[in-house]
Amino acid sequence: MADPTLGIYRQEALDALAEGTGGEGELLKISPSWIGWTYWLLVIVLAATAAYGVFGTVNEYAAGPAVIRVEGRADMTAATGGIVVSTHVQPGQRVVRGQLLVRFYVAQEAAELERLNQEFELQLVRLLRDPADRSARESLTSLRAQRDLAETRVAERSLRATVDGVVSDLRIRPGQLLAPGDLVLTVVGDDARFSLLAFLPGHARPLLKKGMPLRIELTGFSYAYRELTVESIGDEVVGPAEARRYLGSDLGDAYAFGGPVVLVKARLSDRTFVSEQRTFNYYDGTPARAEVVIREQPIAVALVPPLRALWGDNGR
Repeated sequence: MADPTLGIYRQEALDALAEGTGGEGELLKISPSWIGWTYWLLVIVLAATAAYGVFGTVNEYAAGPAVIRVEGRADMTAATGGIVVSTHVQPGQRVVRGQLLVRFYVAQEAAELERLNQEFELQLVRLLRDPADRSARESLTSLRAQRDLAETRVAERSLRATVDGVVSDLRIRPGQLLAPGDLVLTVVGDDARFSLLAFLPGHARPLLKKGMPLRIELTGFSYAYRELTVESIGDEVVGPAEARRYLGSDLGDAYAFGGPVVLVKARLSDRTFVSEQRTFNYYDGTPARAEVVIREQPIAVALVPPLRALWGDNGR
């Protein structure tokens, strides 16, 4: 039993009082000691987050599909319809101006030219025998015009290079029937230049300016980025059908546009790019993805759009 002389207080309490610590004890101590410094750490983190939201910025991008195009290439087309007899070049082969590229079926035109040559020689013999023969002289004049026309038709049955360059696209095979105007092959001239055509969302047109940086990533080559500069911007926003028409029949059906777009053009400084420590060539029609930074704004404005009225529109 407890000593009745000590009263209601424990001896430990009386000893603490006698030592004169002067501090008041806790009735119950149930909170760990780390709660205090965790509270202040949380306050600091929240304050830093608020400051970052106010002073940090985030970029808004205008992005869309793009395509590599070759300027200065020579598209060789069939002047007249006919059947391809032989091809004399391969893709990647270098050619010079005037070199024979493709030959078409020419038997009918060649036979007509041979007939006119024979008649011309007969009339020439008549005129040499009798220089006063007016009929022979008139026949020679008429046959000369017909022969020149026949020679032109025979020449049209073969296709020759119009520039010095490299064959980049051969779309025919022997035995194929072509119509007038069909594309036969393409020759990339030595002075050809590569450019990028990007189709960016139409709503970004007021924010786009010449000289802005533009970044592209080639399809199929992840992280193979190229930094370019906007060279020109279309004056009009066009619909998907008009954008596909601009690409032409060879590429128009390969792209799907979700809405109005504006055409942006940039220049490529060289003909090659590097991916995974390997060098590759650009080719006409190579697809890519393009993006332009059109606006910088505080993170808080991006999270809470109504705050834009306080900061204003910070479009580039």
